[in-house]
Amino acid sequence: MNVTVCVKQIPDPAAPASLDPATKTLMRDGKLIMDDSDSYGVEMALQLVDAAGAGEVTLVSMVPNNEVAGVRTALAMGAAKAIIISDDTLRGSDALSTAKVLAAAIRRTNADLVIAATESTDGYTGTMPVQLAELLGYPAVTFARKIHLDGSKVIIERQTEGGYDQIECPMPAVVTVTAGVVEPRYPSFKGIMGAKSKPVEQLSVAELGLDASSVGAVGARQEVVAVAAAPEREAGEIIEDEGDAHERIVEYLERIKVI
Repeated sequence: MNVTVCVKQIPDPAAPASLDPATKTLMRDGKLIMDDSDSYGVEMALQLVDAAGAGEVTLVSMVPNNEVAGVRTALAMGAAKAIIISDDTLRGSDALSTAKVLAAAIRRTNADLVIAATESTDGYTGTMPVQLAELLGYPAVTFARKIHLDGSKVIIERQTEGGYDQIECPMPAVVTVTAGVVEPRYPSFKGIMGAKSKPVEQLSVAELGLDASSVGAVGARQEVVAVAAAPEREAGEIIEDEGDAHERIVEYLERIKVI
């Protein structure tokens, strides 16, 4: 059972964020950490491999400046190896460009299952995993809270507002894992030391066989045109009850289309 997990390395949310004045995108030149959303996918993958009794977990990450700090955390948790794609031509990539790069890398891993977070905590598009599945030609199952393997099939409990749906599909497949559904393990001291010697393959766009014009800012289908501070919260409307407060509240709710 070989599971590949997409791991995004992001600037530490605890540190002040800054935007590139030219592209209006998040600066990623400093130390990066593993996105907390991806820790649940890593944990789920490790549990699946443990339950299968054989196989390994491979990490795939697209990152600037050959940064490996975030994937080292996942390696310390128990993943076997990692592939990082770092190339200056990838600057300014949108979700589709990212999916193209990750798909090319994942094809090298011979994965039975691909796991990703539902969405990253610095982008929040939530579109990359399904784009990835389309490019790979795999079925996509989203918002998984539990994953069970049955031979060549994967059975997922898909989180819904009213509970969950049970979905079954053939492997290989792309599954997105909902945050909080498992408790990610803490890397042990032995794991941290062992992660330093685990293989981390570093690839460029050319080595993946991709056309540089199809990724990065050149190939992006979306652009950030403006960034502005959120408007200040306006003062609320005070309704004093003079016998008709309930009618005025209903009128207000209708006006803002709540009812």
